[in-house]
Amino acid sequence: MEFNRSFLQLPIRFDAERLASEVAALPASAWVPHPQGFPGNDAVQLVSVGGALTDDWAGPMAATEHLVRMPYTIALMERLGGVWGRSRLMGLGPGAVVPSHFDIHYYWRTHIRIHIPVVTNPGVRFLCGGDEVHMAPGEAWLFDSFRMHEVRNEGGEKRVHLVLDTVGSAPIWNLIKAANAGAPLPEQPWASTGAAPEQLRFETVNQPMLMSPWEIRCHIDYLLEHTATEVGQRIRDTIERFIFNWHAAWAEHGANEAAVPAYRQLIRSAREELQGSGASEVLLDNEAPLSRALDALVFSRALAPPAGQAGASPKAA
Repeated sequence: MEFNRSFLQLPIRFDAERLASEVAALPASAWVPHPQGFPGNDAVQLVSVGGALTDDWAGPMAATEHLVRMPYTIALMERLGGVWGRSRLMGLGPGAVVPSHFDIHYYWRTHIRIHIPVVTNPGVRFLCGGDEVHMAPGEAWLFDSFRMHEVRNEGGEKRVHLVLDTVGSAPIWNLIKAANAGAPLPEQPWASTGAAPEQLRFETVNQPMLMSPWEIRCHIDYLLEHTATEVGQRIRDTIERFIFNWHAAWAEHGANEAAVPAYRQLIRSAREELQGSGASEVLLDNEAPLSRALDALVFSRALAPPAGQAGASPKAA
């Protein structure tokens, strides 16, 4: 989801003390290193594929053994009403950073991330697109991860955020609409009415087996709208030819497994043609090369990857 600003605070507050007590009750073994190995970054897996303790993002989601021990967190998620994808507690130790990066993977194009600070300190700075905020405990924030962003903990205490990934829902849409309209924050945090893990809604479909030509067109148009340098005619012709040929193959074969080699050849040919057309020199407004963004968002996901690669954790760009 694209925002017209770097940060958006939702008009809702949660009980940070109750959240913090649930986090404190987790065993130390629940915390695992950040999947990309950022020093001082760790996490507790709360929603994952099959409820397993994994960072995979593609596949039917369920609550992990850690989330089922956190009744207020479950109730909070039920109140927000999202269809939940991979979600975690994310820790950032004193002096640690989340390095400056942008997110252009298919996962980030199809999901929004809600940050709810649980434990923080005045030295925690969240920077995105030239803007900076300090998120206070119990608040709920969205940010535009397509823009360059980073997080710094310059305080002496570990920062812990509840980080919820979702494709959205009607209740979340209403919160976003209210935030954009300037709705004030409530004076009191939301009080739980009780909820059970089985009341939560989880993703069962989070990547296509085969992208339709219309989805491909949507993603490519999005990238072209965000170019900061001129896109040459040769690049545009290569992209249009790829979509045209993909549409023809899709209409003829659909998801027939026998057509997989043909689809892969279309992807291979487009990649090779773009390599020689200067697409790597065309930059988006977040400084990502167009060729890299096309690969991360379209070519690597237009056809479901082989087993074992489908749910690998998307890397920060």
